[in-house]
Amino acid sequence: MRAFQVTSHEKAPQIAEIPAPTPKAGEVLLDIAACGLNFADLLMSKGTYQDTPALPFTLGMEVCGTVIAQGPGVTSPAIGARVVVFGGAGGLADQGVFPAGRCILVPDTLSSAAAAGFMIAYGTSHLALSRRAQLQPGETLLVLGAAGGVGLTAVEIGKAMGATVIAVARGADKLQAARDAGADHLIDSTAADLKSAVKALGGADVVYDPVGGDQFNAALGACNPEARVLAIGFASGDVPQVPANILLVKNISVIGFYWGGYLKFNPAALTQSLQTLLAWQVEGRLNPHISDEFPLSQAADALELLRSRKSIGKVVVTP
Repeated sequence: MRAFQVTSHEKAPQIAEIPAPTPKAGEVLLDIAACGLNFADLLMSKGTYQDTPALPFTLGMEVCGTVIAQGPGVTSPAIGARVVVFGGAGGLADQGVFPAGRCILVPDTLSSAAAAGFMIAYGTSHLALSRRAQLQPGETLLVLGAAGGVGLTAVEIGKAMGATVIAVARGADKLQAARDAGADHLIDSTAADLKSAVKALGGADVVYDPVGGDQFNAALGACNPEARVLAIGFASGDVPQVPANILLVKNISVIGFYWGGYLKFNPAALTQSLQTLLAWQVEGRLNPHISDEFPLSQAADALELLRSRKSIGKVVVTP
């Protein structure tokens, strides 16, 4: 079968022909229909991600596919079931083996492409906003990178939780996507003094930041007393250094959040969150946005689109 593999952190990943895997105890074999890409895939290919597998490995953290074989002791999900699963790696391939216990049945309301891009983006925003930041109805949520894969979901979920949402993105097309997702106020990151613009709108009670860099610093300066700043990621490539004196004077909290970490210390929190999100999607409260779909043969192009930060919503590869 084909797999998009990393064989060296100094070389670009390549399509390789490898033997089809066989599920072991506790695993299922999926015929992969779609794989959602994440910024972590870029870091993993360079060996700088916190959970980078040993070489060689196949990229692709989250997948949707059909169960075609069960390992010893596995009775669920059934053969023929369409499921979504966070595997951490192995998704950019024709087939893959994944833990059966992590598989979640996909409702008929979700296409395979949308399901493949659902878990990490929506799961990150929901658990970060509800569990870590404890966003309350009526508060103001500032979303940086609001047209990206996780940013759009933060806008949607923030609105679903009753917040007023300020979306920051680059250019008219990305701002329109944020408006379509429910944003109340829009700020162009290339044209505005971000700190002044947010303060003119009343300041931020919660900041959702997958960008880092200068935008983090500007957002910190626009925080209201007792604001919570969520450090989601650093797509800018600049990890900000937090001035503790500002935290002290304004009683601000900076909160780290890593969705995948919950698999190790509280997987039940992830499961409960995803069940809530899938119920919201069935009810029509969430509308997953797929920016682009690529065949497996163009997985390198898909990653480059993600690296360039030109996508709006999720980028998905469909083997």
